Amino acid sequence: MIVGARPSGMRTSLWLVLPLALVLAACGGGDDEAPVASSDPDPDGEKKIYTGVGTVLESPQHGPQLCLGGIATSYPPQCGGPDIEGWSWEDVDGHETANGTTWGTYVVTGHYDGARFTLTEQAAAAADTTPVPGDQPPEPDFSTPCPEPAGGWTVVDESKATQAALDETLERASAEADYAGAWVDQSINPAMDDGLDDDDELAMNDPTMMILNVRFTGDLDRHETELRELWGGSLCVSQAENTEAELREIQESLDVPGMLSSGVDVKSGALEVSVILDDGLQQQLDEQYGTGKVKVYSALTEVTS
Repeated sequence: MIVGARPSGMRTSLWLVLPLALVLAACGGGDDEAPVASSDPDPDGEKKIYTGVGTVLESPQHGPQLCLGGIATSYPPQCGGPDIEGWSWEDVDGHETANGTTWGTYVVTGHYDGARFTLTEQAAAAADTTPVPGDQPPEPDFSTPCPEPAGGWTVVDESKATQAALDETLERASAEADYAGAWVDQSINPAMDDGLDDDDELAMNDPTMMILNVRFTGDLDRHETELRELWGGSLCVSQAENTEAELREIQESLDVPGMLSSGVDVKSGALEVSVILDDGLQQQLDEQYGTGKVKVYSALTEVTS
């Protein structure tokens, strides 16, 4: 069975839920897992001002904290982050309280010393349409990079366009040393169109109505020939710069203060890392691994005049 999660604004495709797609780490889901940087981003005493959008949460276990990473969807929610100084719930709108916990989503501006965020101006409640400052991860792109073949995307062998065949094909592909990831594009599936019942899991995950995308860094002709022995549905085999194993190895070796999440984006072929504040991390990782292998996204961005 294929199960996927459709991000907002993307109605055409689903990721395969395998060790192929985005994997989150250090999400800061609870009070004991607050992602806080251990180094001072302003070591010379220069008080830079930063801004960001996050959930401010105060619980019986701690005072107000600025959650910039993952939030546990319990009720009340749970999250952790830097303590936020100068905070008063009486000064802001848009918050909710349950079981002794108060929380809301706000645009905050102030100083950040690696452990605490100190307000320098009044926070403002954030709406769903509030622009998020800084460099944010893009929406996942599930489109197929191969040109559409003559006659369109069609099944070439129905006996091999099954769930079992798909599983076997992915197992074969992922065993290759130059394997770089896979995803499915369901833009050719009418069940994904607006107005149809997209709760029908079988209709949405019909192997005959999807394009299997597989990436490698090596001989694409050989890989496509071998995968065609197993898979009879629509297939796109495309070039990648980095293997998934290379990016996973980097991910596992990272020890980054204030890291909120990390994950391999098989479409872009890079490891995406979200941090509280990028105070030179991108440059450091470019020098260590080469430009383009790791992309850093910072939840806080410096306010410049």
